[in-house]
Amino acid sequence: MLLGFINSLTHPHSPLQFHRFSHSHPLPFPDLLKVASRRFALTATKTQFISTMSVGEDNVSSVKRQLTQLFEISLRETVPGEPDVVPLVDSCSEKSGVKHGDYQCNNAMVLWAKIKGKQTGFRGPPAVGQAIMKNLPPSEIIESCSVAGPGFVNVVLSKNWIAQSLHRMLIDGIDTWAPRLPLKRAVVDFSSPNIAKEMHVGHLRSTIIGDTLARMLEFSHVEVLRRNHVGDWGTQFGMLIEFLFEKFPNPEEVNEAAIGDLQAFYKASKLRFDSDSEFKLRAQQAVVRLQGGEIRYRNAWKQICEISRTEFHRVYERLGVQLEEKGESFYNPYIPSVLEQLGNKGLIEESEGARVIFVDGVKIPLIVVKSDGGYNYASTDLTALWYRLNEEKAEWIIYVTDVGQQQHFDMVFKAAKRAGWLLADDSLYPKATHVGFGLVLGEDGKRFRTRNTEVVRLVDLLDEAKSRSKTAVLERDAAKDWPEEEVDKTSEAVGYGAVKYADLKNNRLSNYTFNFDQMLNDKGNTAVYLLYAHARICSIIRKSGKDIEQVKKNGKIVLDHDGERALGLHLVQFSEVVEQACTNLLPSTLCEYLYDLSDIFTKKFYSNCQVIGSPEETSRLLLCEATATVMRKCFYLLGIEPVYKI
Repeated sequence: MLLGFINSLTHPHSPLQFHRFSHSHPLPFPDLLKVASRRFALTATKTQFISTMSVGEDNVSSVKRQLTQLFEISLRETVPGEPDVVPLVDSCSEKSGVKHGDYQCNNAMVLWAKIKGKQTGFRGPPAVGQAIMKNLPPSEIIESCSVAGPGFVNVVLSKNWIAQSLHRMLIDGIDTWAPRLPLKRAVVDFSSPNIAKEMHVGHLRSTIIGDTLARMLEFSHVEVLRRNHVGDWGTQFGMLIEFLFEKFPNPEEVNEAAIGDLQAFYKASKLRFDSDSEFKLRAQQAVVRLQGGEIRYRNAWKQICEISRTEFHRVYERLGVQLEEKGESFYNPYIPSVLEQLGNKGLIEESEGARVIFVDGVKIPLIVVKSDGGYNYASTDLTALWYRLNEEKAEWIIYVTDVGQQQHFDMVFKAAKRAGWLLADDSLYPKATHVGFGLVLGEDGKRFRTRNTEVVRLVDLLDEAKSRSKTAVLERDAAKDWPEEEVDKTSEAVGYGAVKYADLKNNRLSNYTFNFDQMLNDKGNTAVYLLYAHARICSIIRKSGKDIEQVKKNGKIVLDHDGERALGLHLVQFSEVVEQACTNLLPSTLCEYLYDLSDIFTKKFYSNCQVIGSPEETSRLLLCEATATVMRKCFYLLGIEPVYKI
């Protein structure tokens, strides 16, 4: 019957042929299945059992989504005359040590405000809540429901369903818990250092946050184009090229070893540019020749870029970050045609010799062509946005830079909306989002720098993290017999992981203080604590002497103890947490979940539930394995390598 109903939806003359945008594609089959499941359920008898595998089959791993779909059916039955009622479902948190349920539907008060005075038969929010609970279709996911206060519907999940979900994940793999976002392709623009300048601590946050966002989106079935929008074009290259010609008249002598410290090379060329008028003139002419395509200047530019890339690679290799470079120079040939399009739409105006675009809410215009005829960041960024939308067909373009660039990108996005490239409603795709972040501070509360006021080189910072971590690892008795390779690998995992987690656990908009001692502490909310917690869980499984793969095949999870159930509930919420972190572009959400998972495992489960040698050993070993599996996936999404021994 359901398949026949779906066929009616897909008929070309069906009134239920939905489209997301006026120019977009029909709903994909999983979405169509969801619509059909809902409508079919509404036309069936009230006693029909709703399988959680058929409702929301496109995202069966998310408890919140499954409950939302069940409550949607109930709300349509409760208030059939009120269209577009969105279920308000969320997980419950303990208040004063009391928790009334696992999830809660909070629609009653909002609905009462809409239907009050109408002939509905309800006499207040509690009655609405009772009706919502009564109209919930039976489901294997729900153990019990109750109504509290002004109509809050509290839901207690079935512990058998939680146990079965965990076991199914262990058999089928954690990827079956990946959420499905409503888009296919995204661009994440992050890191983006400037050529001829060292990567410093200021690039740390963009690189770490951008990589984690890319990993979370990729896990959520989104194709991610990881873009490194390096600063490889502009007037500074005339200065660098001319200085290069002076130092190395023979181009064949130019290499990384000969140039040495690229940052020092940049500073020396800048000093010369500022103090020598003849050199400055030659440098300005070199820019013209470079942009005109003269071979000698192009080759010198390529040499400088290549030396910078080698330095960048050292950082990315340590951090385990993958990027595809498409720098400013890549978009340069497209700028004239893009500006012509914008001009033809009437967006570009003349202002004090420059060509500008005015946008709502900002007094200063967006300059797209300078008064001297040159291009700038705005012309490049608008062109890159056009390219990503039209050539790369991205639905979501995400820019990870410091909060100081918020206004610039806000103006670029508003210009793109005026041009019709982006929709006015930011909740719809295609869309562009600026992911801002705060500063990295030193312990003095000022921008993090070395003692001689230089910004800290990122390579040096990461090497020190590894070195400090290695010292701590070697102090542990268990590591004294490890081979050097294992010590080195563990030191890297812990050291680099500590730096990443210290950044990611904070709300990205906040400044945070860089402190090695706090990062590398094995107590509290640190990567070290979490990595060691994972290693301890792995140790429990090893000490059991059981083949965990055989236990998965033959064993069964039982959640009779409160500690077992609390752990199981938190584990099955993994999918919705990842979805929330992706939707809000907040890696700290995932960090909080991971830390809470470790806390629940230790304090509620392991402290109260003996594993090895207990009658429940098989079930509890499976709970240990499920916890370790989810922790490893969290580590992966955060770009952290797990450790298995301590």
